[in-house]
Amino acid sequence: MRQILLLHLFPIIFLAPATSFALRPASIAAAADSAFFDVTIEGMSAGKVRLVGTYGDQNYLADSATADANGHFILRRQKPLQPGFYYFLLPGQGNFSILIDQDQQMTLRANRADIPGTMQVKGSLNTELLYRNFKFQSAQEPELNQLSQTLKNAQPNSPEFQKAKARQTQLVEERKAHLDEIYKTHPDAFFTKFKIAGQNPDWPEFRKPNGDLDTLQNLLYYREHFWDGVDFTDNRMLNTPVIFNKLRRYITELTPQNPDSIIKVADPLVARMLPYKPYFQFFVNWIGLNYENGKTKVMDGEAVYVHMIDKYVTPELADWDTPENIGKLRKKVDEMKASLMGRKGPDVRAQDINGQYKSIYEMTAPIIVVFMFSPDCEHCQEQAPEIQRIYEKWKGKGVDFYGISVNTTDAEWRAFVKKQGFTFTNVFDPTNRAIYGKYYVDITPELYILNKDRIIVAKNLVAGQLETMFEKELKKLK
Repeated sequence: MRQILLLHLFPIIFLAPATSFALRPASIAAAADSAFFDVTIEGMSAGKVRLVGTYGDQNYLADSATADANGHFILRRQKPLQPGFYYFLLPGQGNFSILIDQDQQMTLRANRADIPGTMQVKGSLNTELLYRNFKFQSAQEPELNQLSQTLKNAQPNSPEFQKAKARQTQLVEERKAHLDEIYKTHPDAFFTKFKIAGQNPDWPEFRKPNGDLDTLQNLLYYREHFWDGVDFTDNRMLNTPVIFNKLRRYITELTPQNPDSIIKVADPLVARMLPYKPYFQFFVNWIGLNYENGKTKVMDGEAVYVHMIDKYVTPELADWDTPENIGKLRKKVDEMKASLMGRKGPDVRAQDINGQYKSIYEMTAPIIVVFMFSPDCEHCQEQAPEIQRIYEKWKGKGVDFYGISVNTTDAEWRAFVKKQGFTFTNVFDPTNRAIYGKYYVDITPELYILNKDRIIVAKNLVAGQLETMFEKELKKLK
């Protein structure tokens, strides 16, 4: 598979350089140090410990230290860490998390066999609250799992089901009361905002007049209130997994996965982020890149990618990037627009293997497959025999193929066509003028299907999906 062009919507996150210090007694702990972590994990082997930070859906190396044979290490920094969610990667296997704001001088003690259950925290309210919550939830988890299994297997109206449901509700209420007590006692703690932001709304139970669940109204209500707990003026939340997890679920699980629906849901959300620049940047970047060609299984998902760049990655709005990079991205999507689904497939006129000019629009079959390939692309080589087989099977049934070779030489193209035994129309233009700005391809092979009106009805396919699409489109003609 060859990737011809790949541009990113946001700059790479640079890894913070690790700072090396000689170990000193904790009693000298450094008034000059903005961050100071004195950690002992009993039973941990000696070796390198890495502190990993979070930004959205990415992790980065924030710092490192060396643990001794007693599982003790000190990590100190003159420059404070960004407030957020971090975890220590331990020698061998294992990790544990911390949550920090301005409280970056702390002592942590735990046993390697059960770090969450034995963690003792001094000096960091937010990390202390994090582990208080871990321990409470861990104590409930076995019973909640058992109750979930009972509810899955029991009949809804049985006494067993009702008893398990009542106990599950009781445990959930206890968990809410536990968190409410923390919220009330520490209303300004970062942990409180972190935890509230991560909560999802209760699923409503709106019903139709006949008593059936109104699933659509329930979904719309749930989606409408999904972001209620997030304070978008608080940029610290972007340095935790919360925002990414919510955004991923909102866009990919609570939204039908077709471009029109995704855009319809994404637009109001992104517009809501306009006053909150860091969130606006992250939402635009993540939604766009998630549907970039080659990264999604959604047919024509690149329509979402094109929309996000076209509407939001402008010199006025995308102040996180340079005008030069923005210009490249916008040029790229301008080239992609012509070959989005639902648009008329552009004509291509170029020389075939015999030197004759052949045009897509001159072909008379009601269904045309535009097959773009590169001779040295491994996936093209793998799919070529199947493409030829499908052509032979369908060429008398209203389907024709138009092959376009890209990113190659005349000699390589001719050798490939001969080797694969292609008998359908194949063209190549060494100047690229015949296809520029028409059928966009950044990964080969690429397959487009045009209907009788030469509207693009399918794309981003593999050979094995073609015949199903032929049957569907030919059925429409009847």
